[in-house]
Formats: sequence, C-alpha cells, structure tokens
Amino acid sequence: MDNFGFLKVAAAIPHVRVADCAYNASRIVALAEQAAQRGVEIVAFPELSVTGYTCGDLLLQPTLLDAADEALEEIVRATRKLPLALVVGVPLRHGSTLYNCAAVLTQGRILGVVPKTHVPNYSEFYESRWFASGAGIAEEKIAAAGQQADFGTDLTFEINGTEFGAEICEDLWTAVPPSSQLALDGAKVIFNLSASPEAAGKRAYLRRLVAQQSARTLTAYVYCSAGFGESSTDLVFAGNGIIAENGTILRETPRFTGEEQLAVADVDIERLEFERRRNTSFRQRDTAAENTVIEMEIPEGLRAAALDREVDPLPFVPSNEGDRNERCEEVFNIQAHGLAQRLRHTGCRCAVVGISGGLDSTLALLATVRAFDFLHLERTGIVGITMPGFGTTDRTYRNALELMHRLGVTVREIPIREACTQHMKDIGMEPSDRTTAYENAQARERTQILMDVANMRNGLVVGTGDLSELALGWATYNGDQMSMYGVNASVPKTLVRHLVKWAADTEPDATTRATLLDILDTPVSPELLPADEAGGMTQKTEDLVGPYELHDFFLYHLLRSGYGPAKTLFLAETAFRGSYDRPTIHKWLEVFVHRFFAQQFKRSAMPDGPKVGSAALSPRGDWRMPSDASAAVWLKELETA
Repeated sequence: MDNFGFLKVAAAIPHVRVADCAYNASRIVALAEQAAQRGVEIVAFPELSVTGYTCGDLLLQPTLLDAADEALEEIVRATRKLPLALVVGVPLRHGSTLYNCAAVLTQGRILGVVPKTHVPNYSEFYESRWFASGAGIAEEKIAAAGQQADFGTDLTFEINGTEFGAEICEDLWTAVPPSSQLALDGAKVIFNLSASPEAAGKRAYLRRLVAQQSARTLTAYVYCSAGFGESSTDLVFAGNGIIAENGTILRETPRFTGEEQLAVADVDIERLEFERRRNTSFRQRDTAAENTVIEMEIPEGLRAAALDREVDPLPFVPSNEGDRNERCEEVFNIQAHGLAQRLRHTGCRCAVVGISGGLDSTLALLATVRAFDFLHLERTGIVGITMPGFGTTDRTYRNALELMHRLGVTVREIPIREACTQHMKDIGMEPSDRTTAYENAQARERTQILMDVANMRNGLVVGTGDLSELALGWATYNGDQMSMYGVNASVPKTLVRHLVKWAADTEPDATTRATLLDILDTPVSPELLPADEAGGMTQKTEDLVGPYELHDFFLYHLLRSGYGPAKTLFLAETAFRGSYDRPTIHKWLEVFVHRFFAQQFKRSAMPDGPKVGSAALSPRGDWRMPSDASAAVWLKELETA
C-alpha cells in the first residue's frame, strides 16, 4: 500500500487447458510476472485455474489431483521472488475429502487455504458430486505443495497493513455471502475466484451483484472468472474480471476474447477505512467468533508511474448523460418537495425569491415553480424581485426580468442604489470606499427587502446560495447567507450548471430556453462592484476565489472521502491534468482550506434546506464543526506536500 493508501490489485484470466496442470501453472506464472511488472501487490486467478473448472469426474482421479498439487508447488517456486501475493484456485485433498480451494501464496510459501463454503448442485452445477463444503472448518492445517498451511473459511490475510479475504464463486450468490463476515472481521479487500458460465443477461446482474457487495461490505471486491479454454461441452466461459470499490466498478475486462486478461486497479484503502469509521452501522457484534489473521510482508515492488484508476474531475456530476439527466430530475424533485412541505406546514401560499439573472437564483426560481405546480398553487404567488445595484449589468438585468415573465410569476423591480447610498452616508462611509462593507451593504439591503416583502405577503424567503458558496463562505453573513428555506443549500456549483442546462434542454418554450442558455453563458459574479465603462462585469467570482470545479473536487474529497490536503492535491493533479498545473491546484487548495475553516460560523447559522446528494454542510445533518477550529494541521500537510 502506498503513502496515499492505495493498494494495487489485479484480476488475471489466463489461458487454460482442461486437466493440463503444468500448462495452466505456466500461464499463471506468466501473468503473475506481468502483474509484478505493473506494481500489483495482490493478484487473483479464477476458480480451479490450476486444473480447469470443467474437468468433471476427472477431479476424482488421483492422477489429476497429484498433478494439481505438483503444479501448485511449481507456481510457489516460480513466483518466490516476485513482490506480490497470489490467490490461486486449486482442488486440494484434506483427509479423504476433496475441497474447491483458494490458495494464498507469496515469497515461496503457502500462507493459507480457504475452502469454498457454498457448493452448488442445481441447474448446470453439480459440484457436490466431487467437493465438500468448507463450512465450519477453522483452525486446521492442510497439506499443499509440500507444505503445511492454515486451512479454514475464517482466514483473512494481512499484507503490508491491509487485511483481505477470499471466497469462491457461488459464495457471492448466496443470501449471506462469507465475505460479509470477512468484512466485519476486518477484511477491506475481497477476492472472489469464480468459474461462472455465460448466459444472456447474466453479465448485467453479475456487475450489479459485485458492485452491491462491495458497497454493503465497504470493501474493494475483486471478481475473477474463468475464460477461454474451459470446455464448451454444454457451457461457455467468456472471462469476467471485475474490480469494484464501495459500489463503484473501477475496472473490468472484455469478454469473449481469445487473449489473456489482466485487470489492474488501485483500490483506495484509506477511503474504505474512512467510510467504516463514519458508518456507525458497520460494527462487529461482540459475540462474533474471532477469525484467524495471517500476516505477511512482501518487498516493495515496482511503483507504477500512473494511478491505475480513473479520478473523476467532477465527482458531484455523473459523467454518463443518461445518469446525469436522471440525477437532475431527481434533484429538482427533492428541492421542490422539500419546499412544498415547508410551504404546506407554514400555511404559506407565497414565496419570495431574489432574482439576479445568475445561475443560483435561476435554479432556486425553477425549483420554487415546480413546488408551486406540485401543490397546485398559482405561480403568481411566487414573487420574484430583481434588485439592481451598483454592479448590475444590462445582461443579467434583462435575463432576470425575461425569466420571471416567461415563468408566469409576480415580477417586482426594487432598485437598491439610493437606499444603499443613504445607508452608507448614515454610517459615515466614504463615497470612494470599495471595501467589504460596500459590497455587504448591498447584499444586506437586498435581504432586508426580501424579508420585508415576505412579511407583507405572509410568505417565506427562498434562499439561493449553493453548497460551494457555503464551503467557501462566499456569502454575506445575515445577507444572502440568510433565508427562510435554502433550496440550493446542498447543491454544488458544478451541479447547479448542469441542472439549469437540463432545465433548458427540457423547456418547451423557445424564449425561456434561450434565456436559460444565456444565463448559463454568463460568468458567475455577485455584481457588487460598479460595472466598467462599457457596462460589463468588473467582478468575477472565480477570478477571486478560484475555479469552482476545483473547489467542488476539494470539497467532495474532504467530506465524502476524508482525504487530507496532500492526497487531494495528488488526485487533483491526475483529474485535471491538461487543465491546471500543480502550482495552480496547490494555490487554490490552500485558499479552500483557509476559507473552509474560517467561514464555518456562517454554516453554523445556516437556514434549513433539503439534502439532495451524498454531501451537505448543514450543522444539523452531515457536518458538525466548531466555528473556531484551527486549520493549522491541514495547512502544514499541504505546505510539505
């Protein structure tokens, strides 16, 4: 496992000749060598890969079983200098009984042997004709490859600080897979040695099964199934190598190929440990039996130059268009239903929204419209207020008015320039002052207007601030930070853009669609500083605090992955290669850490708002943090990264 908590694992699918153990051993060794060259630390091979799965009654022949034991001994000998562990499928005798086994070996030693627990005997499977179940076997020894090794279903193995376990094929398909208990016993990686034949539609179910088991057990799950070369008398084996981590498939091999396959991925052990710490339901019962942990150390092998996993630069936004559209629909519904419940509970038939012509207020207005439609309330009960200030540009002003008119809400325009000028005069602010007070006076004036109009109409103020702004504290305390219900509170800025784009794509009215698309093209800005001579924006948020796509990446991995700054920086370099260099990412990550800690007091006083995804910053929900916590440890780590 490397310094950032990644463990490189592999699922290997070798060529096989049925009952030719020497040939099969040579292919296992060859693929193990390839894996070592790629820096793999643990590599798994299919079920009964030493003999072939489809040997039938030949499995009862001493000649084949002796050959299998000799082949296993050759694998042990030939891989003794490789800096990795192997999990190999092999039939082994224990007394007068034959077991379908996973043998774990490294550095010339058989460390342990795990027998298959669930032996299928239905449909095309009749394994109990040859094999016994390993259920209940623990703390025993078995003779294998000229050695005595630990034998049992309770075994887990620890390699350089990471515990892993093994199960075999049918074990995964049962109601209570052995891997569930292995995970509770401490295993963070599960290897499944399989020989599952193909059937139409089976692949999709298998992928879901592997992903789900990795999610339920909070593990990395490495599934490796037999491929080309197995007998096709009645069945076809196409090769399935799948590596999943906590519900996400990281790598998989192509099927129906004549080539040998090696699926390699870096699984994030640190992330899994974080998930287990935060998930209080993941607790072993005190009455559970203790398992046997076999420790091993392997010498440091080759370190791959590149990370063997994809790093999504937009973790809050699904990359697949179909999934993204589904996510957008779901988020809108969560926002609208949350607001609808608040309106119904308070008896309000009026909602007041400040409309700036920017992304956030547009999303808030769209969600409010959906809530009113859901409650069968007239849209005129939505009071949209545009409040032109010193920095308002013609473009955002026109878009705000056009959007409100097209959506059929009540439109009000209340300029704030004179009120702010008088206020600044009252408090003794110089006319040339352009400090924070100048900007915040406008934000608070707008909030006062919204609150007072809501009181006049017996309505509630719908907040427009989003999750990214909350993380950075990019809001005026008791200004736009405050509302009576914040529909965007857990929507990150990168997702806000896609939500508005989805709304535009699904909008039947051409004029409304054009307005939404123009809002999408408008730079993000609070518009609190005067426009330039041409009437253009002089204040762009991302020039001041940094790109939101970077900040959302930082935020996701702080909240959902539990990463420190050094690992976040490392992953961001991979995710944004070609877009941002390391110094740029480092600069904005430092800004993020500073602001995230310094601005907690705003989040501690944030209004209610619906949680729409896997991360939120509500002090009543996902994130509890003192307002005076120090960022020193995080900044020190970043400084030395």
